[in-house]
Amino acid sequence: MGDNVGTVVGIDLGTTNSLISVFTDEGSVLIPNGSGKYLTPSVVGLSDKKDIIVGETARHRLVSHPKLTAARFKRYMGTQREFKLGKKSFRAEDLSALVLKSLKSDAEAHLGCPVERAIISVPAYFNDVQRKATYAAGKIAGLKVERLINEPTAAALAYGLNSVEEEDTFLVVDLGGGTFDVSILEIFSGVMEVRSSAGDAFLGGEDFTDVIVKEFEAQLGKEADKLDDIKKGLLRDLANRAKMKLSQSDDVTVRFQNKKSEKSLTLKREHFEEITKKLQDRLRKPIQRAIMDAGMRAEDIDRVVMVGGATRMPVIRKIVTRLLKVFPEHSLDPDEVIALGSAVQAGLLTRHKALDEIVMTDVCPFTLGTDVAVQTSATTYETGHFQPVIERNTVIPASRVVRNATLQKGQQKLELTIYQGESPRVIENVRLGTITKYVPINHTGYEEVDIRFTYDVSGVLEVLVTSVSDQKTQRVVIEGNPGSLSQSDIDKRFKELAKLKIHPKDKSENAELMARLKAAYESHLGDLRTHINHLLTQFETVLEKQNDTDIQLMRSELRTWLDELDAADVF
Repeated sequence: MGDNVGTVVGIDLGTTNSLISVFTDEGSVLIPNGSGKYLTPSVVGLSDKKDIIVGETARHRLVSHPKLTAARFKRYMGTQREFKLGKKSFRAEDLSALVLKSLKSDAEAHLGCPVERAIISVPAYFNDVQRKATYAAGKIAGLKVERLINEPTAAALAYGLNSVEEEDTFLVVDLGGGTFDVSILEIFSGVMEVRSSAGDAFLGGEDFTDVIVKEFEAQLGKEADKLDDIKKGLLRDLANRAKMKLSQSDDVTVRFQNKKSEKSLTLKREHFEEITKKLQDRLRKPIQRAIMDAGMRAEDIDRVVMVGGATRMPVIRKIVTRLLKVFPEHSLDPDEVIALGSAVQAGLLTRHKALDEIVMTDVCPFTLGTDVAVQTSATTYETGHFQPVIERNTVIPASRVVRNATLQKGQQKLELTIYQGESPRVIENVRLGTITKYVPINHTGYEEVDIRFTYDVSGVLEVLVTSVSDQKTQRVVIEGNPGSLSQSDIDKRFKELAKLKIHPKDKSENAELMARLKAAYESHLGDLRTHINHLLTQFETVLEKQNDTDIQLMRSELRTWLDELDAADVF
């Protein structure tokens, strides 16, 4: 496979799981990780020997080693929040970079060549700060991020590839582990055009899990207040498995073991739908807004596509069906479709011959603008108002200009602050940066400036400020975003990441199974716990003898046994 040099991969960097893919003559192809699976859990941890571990092995240690493991960090991209793993501190960008580095390594092993360029998917409703953080994570991982693609757009590319000659209007509902997006697209004559996007960057399947955790804590009563971190992790794991079970069953029972007692916790699907009503209400608004922004009615939607693992919940499909009067499609695996679409975008970027006839457009998901003072009387102005420059759902790339003037004669400079959002007051929008523009001193009149915003297909914003009287233009690099990393920070983190000791991939299957056995040991009591400890000892003995045939045989037997144990815990 050495002829793949220069390949651009597509990456779905998810809250819960991440995937990597490539576009070939046969279409989009998912790349398996070291365990032979397509889904790599977006979990990072430290092993007992303080090596970095990523993926399934780390996920199993969330229960047994909560202080050495981190998950769900995508929600904190672009913030200053730090995650402690033992004595080390990591930002969300660092942890995301470790996931990306793991995916990159898997792709290089599979393709047989270096992988240095990538398309990375992001929630459509990620703001500028979060997008810059994703770019930073890619750079720290040693990748050149060629473009960010909105997740619903990627999904539509995967679904629409076989119907580009037809005329269709898609509504894509993307509910992942941590984010919710809605996009409306039209397909006609080989052109796929995004008409509108809406969403909620802090709503996902994890929030539904949170509700189940609270329900189970209520059933435990005062016992819930005394749970340590390990038992809290176990309860969350059971809640997550209960949520998945409710997608196939009307009710679920889980066994929670604490100290010397075992308690059965139950949940009916009807009650689950009742206690998640507030979350359901938050799903409706972005769908309605996307339809309105596209200038459409619900009956104008031909197809509804469900994306993201959380859309497997029947309650989500019910809401969508009721709102749109169309049965949602889910012929492609909702966990895989964004990665498949990201690979299509990679194919478009490299001008793959199979995609010659396809054109893809996207939109700006947020309104971009500046703060402005509004005159309230002949002599007074009120600051803090938002002045839109590029409005949400404008087709991108886009460039727009507005003209402003100084408030006073003889003023030497303008202080402009860039915001992103939909509120008329800047205090309720996301601050992206502040610009200082020096202008010619004019004592006889008010000096005017043209402010031009240019927004590209990856969601990168450039601002140009031109003083009208002398036509001097200043290209402004917006810096100082809250929580953003500077280029020197990125370079420093890249070097630090290279020094970290990464757990060897060739041992990942064994490490994953050991972590799973230890998590099972934590979760059970009595004779069963003794038996699990016996299995752990047996497996360690087999590993020490280094006979690959014996290791594979026992690994297979242990996986089957653990799968049966999991099924017995959630029924």
